[in-house]
Amino acid sequence: MRLLVVEDEPRISKFICQGLSEAGYAVDATYDGKEANEYTLSADYDLIILDIMLPGIDGLSLLKQWRAYGNHTPVLLLTARDSLDDRVEGLDTGADDYLVKPFAFTELLARVRALLRRPPLQIDNVIKISDLVLDNKTHEVRRGGHLIELSQREFMLLNYLMRHPNQILTRTQIAEHIWNFDFASDSNIVDVYIGYLRRKIDRNFTPALIRTVRGMGYRISTEAGNE
Repeated sequence: MRLLVVEDEPRISKFICQGLSEAGYAVDATYDGKEANEYTLSADYDLIILDIMLPGIDGLSLLKQWRAYGNHTPVLLLTARDSLDDRVEGLDTGADDYLVKPFAFTELLARVRALLRRPPLQIDNVIKISDLVLDNKTHEVRRGGHLIELSQREFMLLNYLMRHPNQILTRTQIAEHIWNFDFASDSNIVDVYIGYLRRKIDRNFTPALIRTVRGMGYRISTEAGNE
């Protein structure tokens, strides 16, 4: 899952981004409204964490623009203002949730998970394809009942594949959701991590689930495909 953090205080932004990255999310960070708008035009995000008090375009004005343009990405507002009127204004503007500073990171993370569970981004705790089972809550992966140890990035990649069963995902699509803007487009990192996953979930099991679609990308499926 790819998230955007829009927060003008570097210390808070670093705190949020580090925690989200450690929780297994790909995270981009920006510090003002204008740049945030450019980011949303350049990439598809699963959720945006948006501070209200921003230089240039403030958070509420930015949110109004996004909703007017038809951008319905879930938005979690951050603000130091905690009056009822402020909360109502934020929600009426189009925010999906509202968190008052200072906050505990565990609460922010819980709100992020809750927003990502809402339709149309509903994420089941347990995803299953054939005998491969991924548990989003415990971060456990099993195939044929055997526990498979994955790195954080491998888990993110498998999660993304399994949430799009039988769909062809291009290398660019995968990179944009698993890595952030620091990703080098000419890198073969996607192929490298696909190789890691294959060795762990396909090598000693039948059938092989991760398929290469020549000239296009990858898909996870029990159906035969081009290799």
